[in-house]
Amino acid sequence: MELRLDRNKTYAIALEGGGARGAYEIGVWQALNEAGIRYNAVSGTSVGALNGALMCMGNLKKAVEVWSDIRLSNVMALDSAEETELGKLFQGRAGLGDVQQLLPQLSGVIRNRGLDVAPLRAWVRDVVEPELIQQSPVSLYITTVSITDRKGLELRLNGMEQEEIWDMLLASAYHPTFKQEPLGGKYYADGGFLDTLNIHVLVENGYTDIIAVHMNGFGRERHFRLPEGVTVTHIRPGADLGGALNFSAEQARRDMHIGYLDARRVLYGLSGQRYYVVRSLSERFALNWLLDRDRPEKLRDYLEKQLPGQAKKLNVKDGDYYELMLARAELLAAAKGLETLREWEDTDLLEAVESPS
Repeated sequence: MELRLDRNKTYAIALEGGGARGAYEIGVWQALNEAGIRYNAVSGTSVGALNGALMCMGNLKKAVEVWSDIRLSNVMALDSAEETELGKLFQGRAGLGDVQQLLPQLSGVIRNRGLDVAPLRAWVRDVVEPELIQQSPVSLYITTVSITDRKGLELRLNGMEQEEIWDMLLASAYHPTFKQEPLGGKYYADGGFLDTLNIHVLVENGYTDIIAVHMNGFGRERHFRLPEGVTVTHIRPGADLGGALNFSAEQARRDMHIGYLDARRVLYGLSGQRYYVVRSLSERFALNWLLDRDRPEKLRDYLEKQLPGQAKKLNVKDGDYYELMLARAELLAAAKGLETLREWEDTDLLEAVESPS
């Protein structure tokens, strides 16, 4: 497969906030690393800031390990019963009765004292090595909001002291439901209130080739006009990443895999909407496949009216007959329950959907 990005360039990477969905960004990093894509700056908001610290440190193996073992108790202080019950709620496994019972309990905690995130503070200190950030050739920018000073902040962490690096990473992720405690003598709020996907800070600091990693996270995305000469490559989730508070190892491993596949879709131009498909077949083959399945009586009407109608119905806005064939094949694949979270050769996918078994 031909790589769509340029290995001769050095990129800057913007990481969106999204809570437990953050494992997705590690999967994207795995694919970029595998493809030999270099970067010299990372901007992150909330969990994106924490992942950005790991990218600045350059320790992909450690990032995979910590996310593969993530759990709710790494983020907030709960007794075993609370962790079990709230875990069910955040994972969407709670029944209606459980939800009715748990929501007032959770609301009471937030209203009276906030969620105790001492474990998150400890997790940040255990995982992030400030000296590696201070020495790194990769610039690390984070976004947060200073409640004390009443202003949004875009900060470069590399030149800060050890304690301040830890504090500002936590400040970027300081959700309003957390127990309010000062960091370095000031109070902060989640950077998602300012910019949940901070491309702006990278542009302001002169980076022109940017990869933006989306997670459909909490907060607002700042919109501004890109200067001439700046290009942004977007990587977006192609599957559900679960809830923002679903901190479980199983979900994290799944999200990492989705991030890896979505990055490869962008890197190598994989086809498909629900599936990840490596294209090898021609448009002529695709048209013949459609003709063989539909066997139209009036060819002109079929080409000029029926196929465009199918394309509109299946949301095939661009591409050639190949994309329409693939959209049809994906429907058949989904009906047969074929695995979506893997790469398929187009010939293998067509064979699988046409198999009688």
